[in-house]
Amino acid sequence: MKIIENTTEFYIEENTVVAIGKFDGFHRGHQKLLGYLRQQQEKGLKSVVFTFVPSPAVFFSKEPVRELSTVEEKRRIFENAGVDYLIEYPFNQKIADMDPKIYIKEVLVNRIRAKCVVAGEDISYGKQGSGDYQLLQDMAVECGYEVILVEKVQYQGKEVSSTYVREEVSQGNMELVKELLGTPYHVAGKIVHGRRLGRVLGMPTVNLLPSEEKLLPPKGVYYSYVSLHSDLGVMPYDGKHFAAITNIGTKPTVDDRSVMGVETYIYNFDKDVYGEEMEVYLLRHKRPEMRFEGVEALKAQMAIDIADGRKYHRL
Repeated sequence: MKIIENTTEFYIEENTVVAIGKFDGFHRGHQKLLGYLRQQQEKGLKSVVFTFVPSPAVFFSKEPVRELSTVEEKRRIFENAGVDYLIEYPFNQKIADMDPKIYIKEVLVNRIRAKCVVAGEDISYGKQGSGDYQLLQDMAVECGYEVILVEKVQYQGKEVSSTYVREEVSQGNMELVKELLGTPYHVAGKIVHGRRLGRVLGMPTVNLLPSEEKLLPPKGVYYSYVSLHSDLGVMPYDGKHFAAITNIGTKPTVDDRSVMGVETYIYNFDKDVYGEEMEVYLLRHKRPEMRFEGVEALKAQMAIDIADGRKYHRL
């Protein structure tokens, strides 16, 4: 996959099919859209995903915006989906003020050579989001492309959207989030050294520091599984899934720095994986994060959590 980033000056030489969106969370609606993209790809068009970086929501917000998918996570998703081009179009005030007709002609047609545009019903682009699906359709004949409308995916009578997923992640409803995404919600990053307290307690853990832009569920303990990846791809466990239990939070009993972290105990695993990449998939919320009277009380609760996790994972 070729990534076009940090520039508006580019040209794709091949005819393309384009999907436009934020793709935050990559839920079932996004997956349906990429299914149509693949169908056109099989007919000979190069597939393009077009997204803004930062997203308009982040650009216009006066407060920090936590997103379901980081830029790195989106790249991994689209790479695995077989997308040919990922365009991370730089978003600024000039782009925000662009006439939607100019966006269609100059960006979609002239620069991307779109012969097909795959779009959801709520697509918006151009000044104040005034460009919509109807405008795409109205200009299709003049500009030489076709438009495929992708209807919304419903789950139990409610429209699946990034907003819906975000609400449920914020509530810690990880089982429902899995239904909306088609896969468990995950946090990814490089494994870093913690305070090694888990090893001292006889319960060694692995730690990662989530990106500041990543939306995390409520602090607490979660049943989980992890996937480990080596940059060289030579680990015997590379890409395999391992049952685990994870704490998301600041570890108030042993640390007063209030630094958010993701600490995971991996069952039946004792390898040194410091510096490797890890994805932590959150399956179910077990309990909220707690402050204990001391290390011994924490150790006792950790033992209970780990035992409960064995039952959950049927180990």
